[in-house]
Amino acid sequence: MPRWIIGWSGRLAFCLELACAVLLGSWGSLHAADPVKYLRFQKGDVVAYGRLEGERVRQLDGDLFSTFSATDTTHALADVKLLPPTRPTQVFALAGNYRSHLNDDKIPPKYMIPQPFFKSPSCLVGQGESIVIPKDAKTVHFEAELVVVIGKTCRNVSPEQALDHVLGVTAGNDVSERIWQGDAEAKDVQWWRAKGADTFGPVGPYILTGMDYGNLLLQLRLNGKVMQEEKSDHLIHNIPKTVSFISQYITMHPGDLIFMGTPGKTEAIKAGDVVEVELEGMGVLRNPVVAE
Repeated sequence: MPRWIIGWSGRLAFCLELACAVLLGSWGSLHAADPVKYLRFQKGDVVAYGRLEGERVRQLDGDLFSTFSATDTTHALADVKLLPPTRPTQVFALAGNYRSHLNDDKIPPKYMIPQPFFKSPSCLVGQGESIVIPKDAKTVHFEAELVVVIGKTCRNVSPEQALDHVLGVTAGNDVSERIWQGDAEAKDVQWWRAKGADTFGPVGPYILTGMDYGNLLLQLRLNGKVMQEEKSDHLIHNIPKTVSFISQYITMHPGDLIFMGTPGKTEAIKAGDVVEVELEGMGVLRNPVVAE
């Protein structure tokens, strides 16, 4: 075959491959590209996934967790409602996963392994939605957290395999009622309402893919003042270890979330406050606080 034909066919194959990578997305190809921000949004009666492109959102057709395509439809970011970035079947959160959050210079024995607990999927709220303090709550605290987004079904995976099952990360706020949690005047046996009450799980606004998730700066600001700040390389149990550990006992599904624990010290929030959680490379999750 003449060389010019071979060269032309090779270039054609490359162009087709590039076009497919751009227009026909799939979960497995997301990590091969540069960092990308995906989101879930509502515009009128339409609820869809999108890809952030500057100040515009390119609407995607299909399922972010399997196969999708980029459409010709775009929306101004300011014109869409940002929703929690997934609809998880399960929401996990880790207790005591930063040394700076533990009241001990050494790691207590029970925290030598990951300590996950459940949050209710119904506690999730998106960008700009209010954190509602229940009328009988006494002490509600903020907790800035990096949140892992599971990308495909995950069961019995090793730490080395774990990141193959992670789509990306987002920001979260593990809002916690300390009295119900049992820090003082213990009332509840479980943390079902202390951690899982409606609106106690702000998350978003985007899913960040294609980054080194183990070295991202997490910061929380309360009314503009920095209250928490630490990098994810300070996690006691990192993302691969945590995903692997949970998967030994519970099957995780696409869209499930893992709140990875909060750093430093937390304080109470009240009606009228504004809480911002910023995750490096992802953006800012902003939620006002109101009373029920």
